[in-house]
Amino acid sequence: MPNIVSEALQLPEAGKLSVSFSTHRPRILLLYGSVRKVSYSRFLTQEAARLLEHFGAETRIYDPAGLPLPDDAPVDHPKVQELRELSLWSEGHVWTSPERHGAMTGVMKSQIDWIPLAMGAIRPTQGRTLAVMQVSGGSQSFNAVNQMRVLGRWMRMVTIPNQSSVAKAYQEFDEDGRMKSSAFYDRVVDVMEELVKFTLLTRDVSGYLTDRYSERKESAAALSKRVNLNNAV
Repeated sequence: MPNIVSEALQLPEAGKLSVSFSTHRPRILLLYGSVRKVSYSRFLTQEAARLLEHFGAETRIYDPAGLPLPDDAPVDHPKVQELRELSLWSEGHVWTSPERHGAMTGVMKSQIDWIPLAMGAIRPTQGRTLAVMQVSGGSQSFNAVNQMRVLGRWMRMVTIPNQSSVAKAYQEFDEDGRMKSSAFYDRVVDVMEELVKFTLLTRDVSGYLTDRYSERKESAAALSKRVNLNNAV
């Protein structure tokens, strides 16, 4: 394989996936895509947090109210800093958006856009698990969850196979904002259970799972350049 940099190439080893499991509760950050007073995406997020807590997770729900548009404020804005710190704290995410004009909302996208791919040597989303959900005012759709899956991949996250799409959301919650018993609710239970399982499975080996040949190659090339430069002096 003449195109391979041998020093950067590693064979996958099953033994590196067998590590001691962390004993602390899985840390899950939940984001929702609406700032309306009556927000079904917020109601669904709160219901998801209750389920996650029942399954043994520790949860934080981020309130997007007051978050500026991306690039319309400095990164030291308090709402931006709060979001980024929560992302660093987390081991998994739940993203829940209404579908508006056949897509996720700008509120949802703005939150994701404020979380960078890298902060110095730290990637605040890489290797974290992700569950995606959406609410619709009409018939069931998957436009928003499909878009969020693309974003999850771009953010180097481990997006779980299951997802939830709640149609006619205004019918699925009571006056207190609690979700009614239904097949939609059962799916939300499925998704949260699966998220906790995937988080427990991957959080201690996420660094190994996301370690890439191309990045090791780049690092090896940079090291070689520096060594050769030092030798030439």
